[in-house]
Amino acid sequence: MVARPRTLIRLAPARVQLAWAVALLALAGCVSPASHGPQLMGGAGPSYPPQAKADGIEGRVTVAYGITVDGRVVNARVVAAEPPGVFDAAALAAVRSWRYRAAREAGQPVAVDRVTSNVDFRLDAPLEYELDD
Repeated sequence: MVARPRTLIRLAPARVQLAWAVALLALAGCVSPASHGPQLMGGAGPSYPPQAKADGIEGRVTVAYGITVDGRVVNARVVAAEPPGVFDAAALAAVRSWRYRAAREAGQPVAVDRVTSNVDFRLDAPLEYELDD
């Protein structure tokens, strides 16, 4: 008979096992990091103004706003628009409907007061928006 080598299994201390479990859960998205920016969860997309659509007008509106600790948009205002005045109301209505997962610092939810988003209005593409932290 040939002797088989023995395989030793060494169990890591409980703290190491816990650290690995938390790391795996974080990678899987089950545990949120202690600090992160706001995360858009939902809300309405912008509505294309009927007259602008009929006239073939496209544009972009930049909206600045804050986000409360419970994820609501506050103090939304237009900071730039091209063309001016055409898409402002539609962009503001969309941004005000958005809901966020609050930003976190050291694991605690915090308000954010300097967020800007660009809301694009294009006839040949779906309505889009982007968040600029």
